[in-house]
Amino acid sequence: MREALIVWMGWHGHEPEQCAKIIADMLEAESFKVHIGTSTSAFADPAIANLSLIVPICTMSKIEKPEAANLNAAIRGGVGLAGYHGGMCDAFRDSVDYQFMCGGQWVAHPGGIIDYRVNVARRNDPVMEGIQDFDYRSEQYYMHVDPAIEVLATTTFMGEHAPWTKGVVMPVVWKHRFGAGRVFYSSLGHVAREFDVPEMRTILKRGMLWAAR
Repeated sequence: MREALIVWMGWHGHEPEQCAKIIADMLEAESFKVHIGTSTSAFADPAIANLSLIVPICTMSKIEKPEAANLNAAIRGGVGLAGYHGGMCDAFRDSVDYQFMCGGQWVAHPGGIIDYRVNVARRNDPVMEGIQDFDYRSEQYYMHVDPAIEVLATTTFMGEHAPWTKGVVMPVVWKHRFGAGRVFYSSLGHVAREFDVPEMRTILKRGMLWAAR
């Protein structure tokens, strides 16, 4: 049986506990044994190297260097890493090793909750198969990203809230390899109710399954 670890903590505005329950249900429906952690100490356990998947939901949290190093080693060794929104890519702002592993870091969401469009960049990728461009209402994430990521979906900034960003095409969904590990990320999913959006939920579920060994 494949095993997954979900660690939820950090800023409560992203409803980490509720979202962790939703993701646990999604993974259990795919026959994963799911472990839940509520502290970065879970990342320090050497046993995480035996997992199939790790899902961090840790917005604006801090991680100790030994914890980050053990997590980094587990992913390099072949454990999958998958996550969404600030839970993964605004988790540990002071850990560049963690950001290198993720492939990107949140820096802004001009305008807060707004309407924007998500454009599918790789329609033949199994994660995006059958999904068409769609409208979305949430925070439109502006991110600093690794040019080595494989971009699966993007969004274009219109510049209403930060004029200098007009026309910028920003990755929304991506995947990449980190050592022997697979890493998946989607910037969609500010709060639990966004899991009711079929495209958001499907993309994240497929991405987690792709990342898991």
